[in-house]
Amino acid sequence: MKKYNKLIKLIMILSVIGGLSISSMPAVFSAPTAVKSAPAAVKTAPSYTCVNPIDVVNAPSKYLNKNITFEAEFETYTSLGLDYKPAYKDPAKYIGILIRRNDVKTKSIPLAEMKIFVDRETAEKHPDLEAGDKIKISGTVFSTALGDPWVNVKKLEVLTTKTKEKK
Repeated sequence: MKKYNKLIKLIMILSVIGGLSISSMPAVFSAPTAVKSAPAAVKTAPSYTCVNPIDVVNAPSKYLNKNITFEAEFETYTSLGLDYKPAYKDPAKYIGILIRRNDVKTKSIPLAEMKIFVDRETAEKHPDLEAGDKIKISGTVFSTALGDPWVNVKKLEVLTTKTKEKK
């Protein structure tokens, strides 16, 4: 306590000589205050609802702005619908995917009512996809223009490929 009193006297003398006031001096003996930092933002992966593509086609507004995932048979890459203004996707950056209807087993019929778009960078990772290959698509229904679901693909996985015949 004696050291504390001596220090206070010294500060007062120096402040008088130097023209400083005690209020302008830093609080040397004040108790430290705890600084709370903002909690770090936790980035969570989006959750996807497993759907049947036919259900999405039958009720597209139910899935608007929802993350969906489904398995399907690949039919072909296409430019169908890319330039339709209400759901426009730049053809230089995106390409469409047609999948097969899963409600018809006797024929291979494309599900053209569902517009599926994948960025070209992702599509270029799968140049050997052929009609009938099994794929898994995870994406978001971003529009229901023309009463159809328009899906922006976030992830494209190849599950199985048709075996290539050797010549």
